[in-house]
Order: sequence, then C-alpha cells, then structure tokens
Amino acid sequence: MEWFAENPWVAWLGLAIVLVAIEAASVDFVFLMIAGGALAGAVAAGVGASFPVQVVVAVVVAVLLVFLVRPPIKRHFMVPIGQHGIGAASLVGRVAWVLQTVTETDGRVKLNGETWSARVPDGAPICVPGQEVRVLSIEGATVIVTGVVAGQRAE
Repeated sequence: MEWFAENPWVAWLGLAIVLVAIEAASVDFVFLMIAGGALAGAVAAGVGASFPVQVVVAVVVAVLLVFLVRPPIKRHFMVPIGQHGIGAASLVGRVAWVLQTVTETDGRVKLNGETWSARVPDGAPICVPGQEVRVLSIEGATVIVTGVVAGQRAE
C-alpha cells in the first residue's frame, strides 16, 4: 500500500483500465469519457499534484469529455433509431448496374456484388444494359430503380 501512496498515478491508471472494461460492455461512451478523466488524474499525479488537485483535474476533464466529445462521437458511431442502415434496406440510394433491360415489369441489375430482380417505377423510362441506376426502394426481392441523370455523381 505504501507504494501506491508514493505512486498514485498507478491507481488512476488502474481505474482508467477498469472504466474502459466497463465501457466495452456498455458501448455508450460514458465510461470511456470518465476513463479519460482518470487518465488526466494520472497525469496530474505524475507531475506531483496533490490528491485534491488530481481529483479536480479528473472530474473537470471527465465532465468536459462527456459534454463536448461524447456527443459527436456518439453521432458518428451510433445508427439512429428508425434509420435502417442494415440488411436490404441499407441498399436504398445505392448505385447499381443494369445487366438485363429493366422495364416496369422485369429486369436484372448488379447491386452490391449480387444480381437482383429489378423494375422501374410506373411511367419511368426503361434502363438498358450497362446503364448506371440508383435504387429507390426495395419491394420483397425486387429493387425499384431509376436511371442516374447524366452529370449526377454516383456514390
């Protein structure tokens, strides 16, 4: 115990490691931000600050991280509820290539490395083989596509 009293940065580092382990289970970025505060406390301890100063540094850094850094990180890594970014729904808006003429009733496109049944919306012009198309929606196993306008950048 005497060694910890002489090297408090080790205790702060241990706390940071425990908080990162908890974060791995929760994946909400709160414990990660608090771990950042613990690391700041370890730095303060490493430069010889008194224990109350270490605690203040750890708390201030943790609060700043939670309120300033966590929101943009969470927006970047989390998919909002209601946004279907997985499965077939994630293909909406993507570009595909026509393999077989696409009409209002039939056709084939290459989408995301797979061949899909396709059709164009009622009244839309047909799409010919080799043409670039954009997926408007998915109905069952059929993609509804429209031709990409010349000059429009494909994603």
